[in-house]
Amino acid sequence: MRTTEIKQQLHNYIDTVEDKKLKAIYTLLEADMYHISQLSDSQKIELDKRMAEHENGIGRTFTWDETIGIARGSLK
Repeated sequence: MRTTEIKQQLHNYIDTVEDKKLKAIYTLLEADMYHISQLSDSQKIELDKRMAEHENGIGRTFTWDETIGIARGSLK
């Protein structure tokens, strides 16, 4: 399923869901929404650029083990 389809289905669900479930969904996502809203404009632009590169197969990605190795290497 494409991201646009997922978003549309979520929008439709949120518009019709019971209040109790809506509050539960909000609680799950609240911290994440807060952090994103705290980004500066330049940070948001950079994230959008990196997401576009990733979606186009241009962006560089790492496995978790590679990420740990890079982090440990920077501590030396």
